[in-house]
Amino acid sequence: MKRTFNDPEAFARIRRLPPYVFTVTDRLRDEAIARGVDVIDFSMGNPDGAAPARVVERLEAAVRDPRLHRYQNPRGLPELRQAAARWWRRKHGVELDPEREVLATIGSKEGIGHALAALLAEGDAVLAPTPTYPIHAYGAVLAGAESTLVRVGPGVDFFDSLVEATERAEKRAKGIVVNFPANPTAAVATPELLEKLVRFAEARGLFIISDLAYHDIVFDGGRTPAMLDVPGAKERTLEFMSLSKSYDMAGWRVGFCAGNAALVAAAARVKSYLDYGLFGPVQLAAATALDECDDDVARIRARYERRRDALVAAFGEAGWRIPPPAASMFAWAPIPEPFRAMGSLAFAQRLIEGAGVCVAPGVGFGAEGDGFVRIALIVDEARIRLAAERIGAFLAKGPGVR
Repeated sequence: MKRTFNDPEAFARIRRLPPYVFTVTDRLRDEAIARGVDVIDFSMGNPDGAAPARVVERLEAAVRDPRLHRYQNPRGLPELRQAAARWWRRKHGVELDPEREVLATIGSKEGIGHALAALLAEGDAVLAPTPTYPIHAYGAVLAGAESTLVRVGPGVDFFDSLVEATERAEKRAKGIVVNFPANPTAAVATPELLEKLVRFAEARGLFIISDLAYHDIVFDGGRTPAMLDVPGAKERTLEFMSLSKSYDMAGWRVGFCAGNAALVAAAARVKSYLDYGLFGPVQLAAATALDECDDDVARIRARYERRRDALVAAFGEAGWRIPPPAASMFAWAPIPEPFRAMGSLAFAQRLIEGAGVCVAPGVGFGAEGDGFVRIALIVDEARIRLAAERIGAFLAKGPGVR
């Protein structure tokens, strides 16, 4: 029988992946730019800075070595895995075997997806936050499994939500996915919460996937606790760190995970089927970042903190009060009351059309996010103030005026 393929929705797994709502706002933004509108774009989680100079210099030197142009071990070069182990020792006092307990990844997103493919079987379930970055909830779907969603965000006790979700779930979960500091909600965890999560997982035999992508972007002198800080956590945890945000290296696509040796080996086996590892010079440059660039991390964190303060102040004066995030490179902003009934996607569309300002609709991170939009701190203070001026005029017109 002849068969033609003309509809991606014909495939069962694709039908389980919701349409990417950001394509709507991306299209409207691009159309506005094409018309000559000076769009101020807060929608992307894409850092606007440059990687540290020492990192670029290491890349330039390493790229001249033809041996590094070959396929690499998917587990990562020893130099990167050893630097990651030193990073864990220096930042958290956690001792790791770089040969058995550390794995290089193509950013945390790819690593989490590969890990869930390794650890979940068809029909399994995992507990995952909502609203959240899509891979946390849909990595299970890509593995043929499903997610039991756990509310996180402003005014929510995550542990209470976890217990409630577990009690109402039809399937017994095999693991937990957590993300603190959180994208998009900027929620942070206390050491006490992480302790409770580890004890919860121990009692039920669950693995833990922890995403630390915003580990270093913590404001007001705060510090990010890690799951591996908790005694006993390494017996069941894979914790992921990305260099994308801390070092302005998003396009380099480099990160690492650490934790239980068997979980590392499982994720590494899946990777061995799907990729040949990162470009060698990128891995060596990443090792330099981890070993030598703590001062650059402090500079990058300070930049985001200045922007957070400017955004909260300027938007507040314009009539849009936004809770100041304690961490991450995002503000999780409630939709202004007169516009709330239209939902986050329609509000984001109106904001592009009426003010030339682009934000990410909260519904793109799960239904629980529909009363919010995510605002990325990726433009400088002058552009933030200009956006606030436009938003003030937009809000003054009200929802009835287009």
